[in-house]
Amino acid sequence: MTSVATPEPVAFFGNPIDLVQEIVAANDWAHDRASEEELVVEISGRWCDYRLYFVWQEELCAMHFSCSFDMKVPKSRRAAAYELLALVNEKLWLGHFDLSTDDDSPTFRHAALLRGIGAGSAEQVEDLVDIALSECERFYPAFQLILKGKRPLEAIAAALIDPVGEA
Repeated sequence: MTSVATPEPVAFFGNPIDLVQEIVAANDWAHDRASEEELVVEISGRWCDYRLYFVWQEELCAMHFSCSFDMKVPKSRRAAAYELLALVNEKLWLGHFDLSTDDDSPTFRHAALLRGIGAGSAEQVEDLVDIALSECERFYPAFQLILKGKRPLEAIAAALIDPVGEA
């Protein structure tokens, strides 16, 4: 296996959860700092409430991020939901959706490697949250349609229709 090496190891300096918490507080979002490595945030969206979860993994110099829907997928609709997940994930440039085994809710996930760049930047955190929320808002209707019995191809087609004009 090939490994990438740098001439000198670059020290990581800072916990990105501290930066995330500053941004969250500046936006007056409800949050809870579960530990030095974890932050949970609640945000209201257009379709539902979202739970954002940030976890810092110092050994990997990586920050894991997830954004869960306020929605449960019953066992009877999981096969359709998994098929929809495959269709949705084909459309994403960053992150992916999965079905959380903890609470059966659709969840957007992404991990950011931060070795050598400090604690990250406010812009990186803002972009991560903006992208996650926009993708959740974009695909929420498709997951809702799955719960109502639609087939995955119908659900994603309906969710991706771009409105034209004004009402």
